[in-house]
Amino acid sequence: MTTSPSDRPDHLLLVDDDRQLLGLLRDYFEQAGYRVSTAALAREARQCLAGPAGSSIDLMVLDVMLPGEDGLALCRELRSRGAVQLPIVMLTARSDEADRVLGLEMGADDYLAKPFATRELLARVRSVLRRTRALPPALRGAVSARRYVFDGWQLDTVARQLTDAAGTLVSLTGGEYRLLRVLLEHPHRVLSRDQLLNLTQGREADPFDRSIDLLVSRLRQRLRDTPPEPRLIKTVRSEGYVFCADVQAFGGEG
Repeated sequence: MTTSPSDRPDHLLLVDDDRQLLGLLRDYFEQAGYRVSTAALAREARQCLAGPAGSSIDLMVLDVMLPGEDGLALCRELRSRGAVQLPIVMLTARSDEADRVLGLEMGADDYLAKPFATRELLARVRSVLRRTRALPPALRGAVSARRYVFDGWQLDTVARQLTDAAGTLVSLTGGEYRLLRVLLEHPHRVLSRDQLLNLTQGREADPFDRSIDLLVSRLRQRLRDTPPEPRLIKTVRSEGYVFCADVQAFGGEG
């Protein structure tokens, strides 16, 4: 039985217009111990999220190629209105890297191309749920802070909120939050792309994996730290990235 920290089955929302595949995935995940809701259209998914069961949904598996409003548009809408904590695994029939990058740009936590093995999707779902509920394994030995202050910015790790010097709230996706937190835990230290991928996503990079570069680019935009001369997150050629600002940490979580 797959359970969340509150000792209840994890609740998945599966969104795909292929009703045969949707039924197969529902049966597979229910046999694996999950509670499952399904939707064939973006409109139905939105209704499910807004309904009585919406607050209990732990993760959404979202097909990109939906009729009418596609999955990318739905993902972008959810992120823009503040549904940052809902993990999203996107599915697509197209394996083009540009589509994968676009999905991640919209705020997806992971991306899987069709056709896929159901056990691989199960592994991705489990991995994303683990990442969103706990610090990466490599950081568990350290005492983390409740609040980080750097260059006029503040990150509240309890509320998971980033504010600028004027006190304005700056929205972060789950991936952006995890990357920023890792960088704040390791200021002035060069971290390779492999290390960052492992610390933020718990997996190894493949030779063509650009997800960390994409996350760094998005996080720089959030921090208004854009090239050609970023001040906070600098690229170290052939090595990785380094967070250059001094960081103050307050209130250990223990």
